[in-house]
Formats: sequence, C-alpha cells, structure tokens
Amino acid sequence: MPISVGDKIPNVTIKTNGPDGPENISTGELFAGKRVVLFGVPGAFTPGCSNTHMPGFVIKADKVLEKVDTLACMAVNDAFVMRAWQKDQNAEAILMLADGNAEFTHALGMEKDASGACMGVRSLRFALIAEDGVVTYVGIDTERGVVDKSSVDTILAHLQG
Repeated sequence: MPISVGDKIPNVTIKTNGPDGPENISTGELFAGKRVVLFGVPGAFTPGCSNTHMPGFVIKADKVLEKVDTLACMAVNDAFVMRAWQKDQNAEAILMLADGNAEFTHALGMEKDASGACMGVRSLRFALIAEDGVVTYVGIDTERGVVDKSSVDTILAHLQG
C-alpha cells in the first residue's frame, strides 16, 4: 500500500553522492523539521524521466525551493548513476537520492515490478510533499508516459494552497 497523506516518512538509510563519493543519508534526518518535496522516478536516463519529469523540476527548481527546504529526486539506481544523471540534466539544485536496493521505495510502498523489461524492481513515478516528516500531499502516476500528479506544476499548486 503506498504511503498516504498523514503518514510519517519511514526512516531508511540510502545514498547520495557527496564530494568524496557515495555517502549514507538517513531519510529520517532528511525530512525532520523541514518541508521537503521528493519525487521518485522509475529510472535515471530513462526516456520519460529524462525528457519530461526531471526537466520540469530543473526548470522550476527555484520556484519550488522558495517554498521548501529541500527538493529531492529518488530512483532505484546507484549513487554514481544518480550523480551522472544530475550532471546530464543540469540538476545541481536537486538532491539526488540513490535507493539502489529499493529499500526506501519498498518502505514507501512505491515499488513496481519492471522485470518484464529486464529492469527488476523500480519506483513508481510519484511526488510527495512532507512537513517535518509527515506527508501532506502524494501524487502517483501509473499510466506509462504520463506525468501529471507528480509534475512540478502539480507540486507548485499544492505548495501554494
């Protein structure tokens, strides 16, 4: 069951790519006392993620960051891939989170089986807003190629209200 409004973000250790390479990051610490937008994608460098989902957040990162403390992107990829994708997308304003073992994805209830495409377990396409670790909005896009409930424009509309 996917995480819902009012639920607490689970505390899981995942990775980000720091100045000296991959570093552990606790989701409990990341979300504590902050307003955070997290969007999850099925995979770095995949067409929908690279051509539609990520670019919207890159273009409007400043507008999102005026309203939140952290803007983060997560995928079931390793920290090196996430860093390379961050550079490729000019997404330096976005904190890239690598959930290589899909532990955080599973804890959020956002996993999907993409083994039919030889991609194993992946994340659903989603975005959420959390305040002090509690979800205030979650949008999940389940139709292939559709970025609607998890788009930057939808997130900005929810941040306004």
